[in-house]
Amino acid sequence: MTTEIAVGEHVFEVAISGPTDGVPVVALHGFPQTNASWTRATPGLIAAGCRVIAPNQRGYSPGARPVGVEHYRIEHLIGDVLGLLDALDLPSAHLVGHDWGAVVAWHLAAEHPDRVRTLTAASVPHSAAFNWAIREDPDQRERSTYFGLLREPEKAERVLAENDAQRLRAMFGAESLDDEYVRHLTVPGALTAASSWYAAMTKEFANLPAVTVPTTYVWSNGDTAIGRAGAQRCGEFVDAPYRFVELDGVSHWIPEEAPETLTAEILARIESVQTC
Repeated sequence: MTTEIAVGEHVFEVAISGPTDGVPVVALHGFPQTNASWTRATPGLIAAGCRVIAPNQRGYSPGARPVGVEHYRIEHLIGDVLGLLDALDLPSAHLVGHDWGAVVAWHLAAEHPDRVRTLTAASVPHSAAFNWAIREDPDQRERSTYFGLLREPEKAERVLAENDAQRLRAMFGAESLDDEYVRHLTVPGALTAASSWYAAMTKEFANLPAVTVPTTYVWSNGDTAIGRAGAQRCGEFVDAPYRFVELDGVSHWIPEEAPETLTAEILARIESVQTC
């Protein structure tokens, strides 16, 4: 079921499924996707008794698409999730994120551990580890060269949308839901808003403190965007029970290409605190 939830002056599209009294799991999507990225993982979570809450985040929900890079700073992205928890009367929830959704999840868990029961992050490691890799690892610097385009939001929208979104479609693998994403993001202004997340990044990301909630980080050695250096260093920035899971041959799009494995890891992390 998709519903609209107001958080401050913005209205978010939120897919909510599972039993009303289920264990709350907030699932955050990445770029350039939508909450549909969790479609394949959701049934397994529901079957295990979870209530899955998957918003289209700031810039992706038409009612939460402010104009201006300053509106996409990380504190606003975190605030949206906190506001969503408040609107649903949830003191805390299990947090899951992929790609940029993982970035938001890492920051939320580090800065508001009282609102996060567990964290499962896919693809992108803790921001301090990732920023270290961009700075110190030539391989990661090469993998991250596409940031240059995305840090110019209006240009990024123009380039990614031209020729029937040829370059946007090229970002996805055969297993992705690219047609749905392209339809959603080629509405005028949508790609500019989504790219503004990149433009709003600051050097402060490198100073994110360690996460203190039980955490699982899932990375694939087939990921062309995230190299091994930052992935392996991620655990240095978790001061709590931690599990690093390396998938073999899966691309960057873990929730769609390896949903069963990701779901199993999410549930294992949840169960690790449910039984304590």
